[in-house]
Amino acid sequence: MEEAWEDTRVVLVNGARQVGKSTLTRLVVAGRDPEPVLRLLDDPAVLRSAQTDPGSFVEHDGLLVVDEIQLAPELLSSIKLEVDLDPRPGRYLLTGSSRLLALRDLPDALPGRMESVELWPFSQGEIDGGPDRFVDAAFQHGPGLAFSSRLRRRDYLDRAAAGGFPEAIRRTSRRRAAFFDSYLATLIERDVLQLATIERHSELIKLLSLLAGRISGLYVPAAIAKQSGLPRTTLIRYVELLAAVFLIKLIPAWSPGSTGRAIGTPKLAFVDSGIASSLIGQDSARLGEPGGASGPVLENFVAMEIARQLTWNDVRARQFHFRTKDKVEVDVVLETPDGRLIGIEVKAGTAVRSEDLSGLRALERLAGDRFVAGYILYTGQQTLPFGPRIRALPIEALWRSAP
Repeated sequence: MEEAWEDTRVVLVNGARQVGKSTLTRLVVAGRDPEPVLRLLDDPAVLRSAQTDPGSFVEHDGLLVVDEIQLAPELLSSIKLEVDLDPRPGRYLLTGSSRLLALRDLPDALPGRMESVELWPFSQGEIDGGPDRFVDAAFQHGPGLAFSSRLRRRDYLDRAAAGGFPEAIRRTSRRRAAFFDSYLATLIERDVLQLATIERHSELIKLLSLLAGRISGLYVPAAIAKQSGLPRTTLIRYVELLAAVFLIKLIPAWSPGSTGRAIGTPKLAFVDSGIASSLIGQDSARLGEPGGASGPVLENFVAMEIARQLTWNDVRARQFHFRTKDKVEVDVVLETPDGRLIGIEVKAGTAVRSEDLSGLRALERLAGDRFVAGYILYTGQQTLPFGPRIRALPIEALWRSAP
């Protein structure tokens, strides 16, 4: 964020509710000279002022901080005019709890004038004080990356069920469920209704539970619409809204290019694995039982830890999944702009079987020399080699590795 201020007129800190956007913003601007002006749109009087006279509201010589900008998107036109007249960097710092481009009445997204910084629920490295540099380490060390861990399967399930919201982490398992219930109810009643008119709110809660049951699965709108009883167009609209308020994320499919066996269907993920676990009614103990959802929940947990790291690691990469028509798959594929690939398969078990390697080996054949390394992240405790470029690593390597 500090780097963005050096050369960008408007910086937007965007992310889910309760992840610390306002707290981080206050910490970052504290002690700046001249003192920034902070305006909280959650205050009804401040919001009325912004809506009544947006031009006067955004006039300020120094840094103006506007919290929850999605409550008054009309301010963006006035901000655009201000920064066009005075293009100095670091003029405005905005925070928001929904993706601004999802606002249907958005007058202008400030192209070329605004940089967005997404703030996620805490990563495991932020919780534990780890380096959180697995992506950088994987591309730098390739199959030479090694790690040993003392964590066991139940430890990982505990982490996945807790998620990364600061308030949820502080609570006991029973009290955490109450937080998630309240969080979802507030999110739908406030943020979703700010983006669109929803006649029957209960449909969204039911849909969320249905989507949680399909966590880490393919996103096939026709099948989900049939199961939910919603029209396909309504289903797609609801999913877009849930993504706009940082509840779910669609991970695109990776394709080798012109050939053909890969399918292009995205995969469904929840931004926070704790919310997903709560929606399916499984705490860490239930996840670990026979018939529990440990596999898909841990896959989601790993995929979202990687998604968080991609916002701060030095290596620029995009996140995909890979699946062929023959159902050979890799849970996470990372691709750099120059075409280098990392493949990651997630396993909830403490042992690695030969069939667990099929997806990574298929990806290695397709990618050829572009394939840097493949990793099986599992709940075991040691690094194991499975060929020149494939290794099994404990899941903890995600937040303990450094380049």
